[in-house]
Amino acid sequence: MVHKKIRKINHGYLFVAPFIIGFLLFGLYPVYNTLSLSFTDATLMKADSNFIGLKNFERLFQDKTFITAVTNTWELWIMNFIPQLGIAMLLAVWFTDVRLKIKAGGVWRMLFYMPNLLMPAAIAALYFSLFSYYGPINQFLVRSDLIPEAIDFLRNKEITRAIVVFIQWWMWYGQTTILLMAAMTSISISLYEAAVIDGANSWKMFRYITLPLIKPVMIYILVTSLVGGMQMFDIPMLLTDGRGSPANAILTNNIMMYMRFRSSQGHIGAASTIGVMIFIMTTFVALLIFYLLREKHDDFKGKSS
Repeated sequence: MVHKKIRKINHGYLFVAPFIIGFLLFGLYPVYNTLSLSFTDATLMKADSNFIGLKNFERLFQDKTFITAVTNTWELWIMNFIPQLGIAMLLAVWFTDVRLKIKAGGVWRMLFYMPNLLMPAAIAALYFSLFSYYGPINQFLVRSDLIPEAIDFLRNKEITRAIVVFIQWWMWYGQTTILLMAAMTSISISLYEAAVIDGANSWKMFRYITLPLIKPVMIYILVTSLVGGMQMFDIPMLLTDGRGSPANAILTNNIMMYMRFRSSQGHIGAASTIGVMIFIMTTFVALLIFYLLREKHDDFKGKSS
């Protein structure tokens, strides 16, 4: 009887083994390997490598291009995340407000989410065609006499950055809207009914009921968007020349890491150093977000009268 129970317990390990093995091989080992490579001068053209300590990190921080890439990555993410969250919040409030009675809510949610289903390569190719020198945007503006001659949009730093920000916002605001709507619809309607009886207006109900109760989902959205933003690669990479042009305006961390990897020798040690720095930045800011948005419980201590 005891042996039968032991066998039943062992069956559980068999069920979790595929996940554990997969995580070790494809999750934990790549992190360890990247970290170890960052301390070496490993390249794809050499069979062996040497341990060089922190020299890769020293060279990285002395490289002004890396500072530009980090700055661009943060700016592009912040500029698309703030309107993404704001517009998604507004849409979620509208579509969950029973007083507005917006029809075809499911159809609207589908339309909001559709850009997220498109391949980034296809989107980059589409916007490259739209904003190319002889593209539809220039044709419309010139034929309508809105501008005297065509504009080379993708050679202008500000316009190119604005296009990347818009694409990133357009691709992800729908998913953010759906997550916020799911969080808001899970709130008990009795809380709002009690607030209405107490004389609370819409703003007060949103501030004191909705926002506190959707905080866990807000943290999830913020952290996952942060992780995605720090790994921004496909749209800036494919929109222009694959090197962050014009003038490194859309050069991101991952593009620079890819450029190091695709160099003449394939410097995977130097590329791994950038990957480690992305990991450190993302982890630090994510932990800071969890700390600042944590649930705070006041400790009430009895006082002697």
